[in-house]
Amino acid sequence: MNAAELRTGTVLRLEGEFYRVIDASFHAGGGQLGGVVHAKLLNLRTRGSVERRFRPDERLEPVDVDRARWQFIYADGDDFYFMNPENYEQVPIPGAMLGAARAFAHAGLEVTVESFEGQPLYVVLPEAVELRVAETAEPTHQRDTSAMKTAKLDNGMEVLVPLFIKTGDLVRVDTATGKYLERAKTKGG
Repeated sequence: MNAAELRTGTVLRLEGEFYRVIDASFHAGGGQLGGVVHAKLLNLRTRGSVERRFRPDERLEPVDVDRARWQFIYADGDDFYFMNPENYEQVPIPGAMLGAARAFAHAGLEVTVESFEGQPLYVVLPEAVELRVAETAEPTHQRDTSAMKTAKLDNGMEVLVPLFIKTGDLVRVDTATGKYLERAKTKGG
């Protein structure tokens, strides 16, 4: 693949490391200067982002990753164990690979694991997760719906929730921002 063909989401192998393209844009050159492709890349091992420039005709090595739905089952030290629901294989994934996603790990959480040659590279969280409120102030019903209070969730996270939320409620939290989205619907209710 030529650098000019880079697209967001593509996984590349550069200098022995795997990177996901977060953003790529072509900038035309002027005069004798040729154009250049600016790319923002996420290192899948370190979770650090880097910016690189490539010549449009520069050859890059895209990687076809396998994607599978796995389920989080438990954590042991810094290892987070996931199970492939098709064959019940359990695979430890280092907490560093999860990055900030570690805060959302709870039993039964389904994620997409991207692997290359059987080696997990990246864990994709759902856009939102449902977590139970472990502790918060007593609910109040006020007219001002924008007022918020702090709630501690069962995974240890703290989020701001509306005043009507009470201990024991199930809430939906955005995994990208860590912010409260809504009170989750309970089964049968």
